Amino acid sequence: MSDAEGKEIIMFLDYDGTLSLITEDHDKAYLTDEMREAVKEVAIYFKTAIISGRSTDKVQSFVKLTGIHYAGSHGMDIKGPTNTDKTNQEVMFQPASEYLPMIDEVVNILKEKTKSIPGAAVEHNKFCLTVHFRRVDEKGWAALAELVEMVLINYPKLRLTQGRKVLELRPSIKWDKGKALEFLLNSLGIAESKDVLPVYIGDDRTDEDAFKVLRERGQGLGIVVSKTSKETNASYSLQDPSEVQEFLKRLVKWKQHTLGQSKKNQFIR
Repeated sequence: MSDAEGKEIIMFLDYDGTLSLITEDHDKAYLTDEMREAVKEVAIYFKTAIISGRSTDKVQSFVKLTGIHYAGSHGMDIKGPTNTDKTNQEVMFQPASEYLPMIDEVVNILKEKTKSIPGAAVEHNKFCLTVHFRRVDEKGWAALAELVEMVLINYPKLRLTQGRKVLELRPSIKWDKGKALEFLLNSLGIAESKDVLPVYIGDDRTDEDAFKVLRERGQGLGIVVSKTSKETNASYSLQDPSEVQEFLKRLVKWKQHTLGQSKKNQFIR
């Protein structure tokens, strides 16, 4: 709160493992009503964006909130509320549109090839794809990784990264969650302002790109969600989504208090 004194907080939130629990079935990582309310309250007082590896449409279907920015596919599909109607979303940036046919093709190939590995699931995230192996027997992990790498040989324009029990194929362009954060700050017209405090909360190694951007800017705070100590570019940590929810609620209460004090001081003058 002392860092935020006299500054405008801008909230950036990851989804899986940050706002929702990591689930066995990736299609059931629903947002609790309590967390949705917490994010809704935050968005009333602070400009808010959700940056996720999932497709923008999937994250929107989980969050069900308007008036905030969504950056899906690791920031390769950025949508924000229109100026005329905050309930509608407009496409702001899609740097990898030319890759869509290739992603579609690889999704179909991998869905067919991974049928032989029980528990493996391929998720189409529009501008990237995710191979989930959380439900795969540990003895099958190496075989699954090898299968994905064999397919990747024929698609040199895609690159392989690994997250929490997932393998991800993304376009080989210089774009990540950190770049998405910078884009959003620019589009909001506050990238050069010294009176803002960007706060990014995330749990995965893909969020490190955003933490690194904030650290290099020397402006803003990264908060990693993790129960264990690990090397990170974040400044602080929260243990799990329940602590994230509590943090967001306390942030709102602090803002309400400061606004109340401001009005009180105006009345006294």
